[in-house]
Amino acid sequence: MKTTGLARLGMVIAIAAIFGGCSTQATQEAAGTTDAQAAARAPQAAQAQPARSTISVASASDTKAIPAKRSVYYEYDKAEITAEGKKLIESHADYLRAHPGLKVVVEGNADERGCAEYNVALGQRRADGVSKIMTLLGVREERIETVSFGKEKPKAGGHNETSWSENRRSDIVYR
Repeated sequence: MKTTGLARLGMVIAIAAIFGGCSTQATQEAAGTTDAQAAARAPQAAQAQPARSTISVASASDTKAIPAKRSVYYEYDKAEITAEGKKLIESHADYLRAHPGLKVVVEGNADERGCAEYNVALGQRRADGVSKIMTLLGVREERIETVSFGKEKPKAGGHNETSWSENRRSDIVYR
């Protein structure tokens, strides 16, 4: 199924309307800085792909490479996706639409605060939110699996806000 430019614009506007009231908006200056920082880190991130990913480096015939950033981050005790997170999800959805044979697992995570049951539920809401946006952007549901690890799979091991902010995330894992 090929999406026309006008239909894609309509989907993006609909998504922005749905999630616009739920997220924080970055200023253009901050967004520009973030984009510049991401571009500077992209070569390093591409070399440090997680071992669990089974996707090989994109061939020369591919028009798009797998997006280097794979984690969507959240505010404390929230599952709403930020503007930066939406851009990241859109880049993965674009890649998945261009590569129909690929599937992803969205892994929801939480920081260590709160009980195990609450954190598993919060991680699932986070993973489901990423999946919903990908589906709205044209990725078929059967290509997206969601799972929650709650607080059981931390990225950072500290017990402070810096570590907790790294652990409040959804990871997009290709398989």
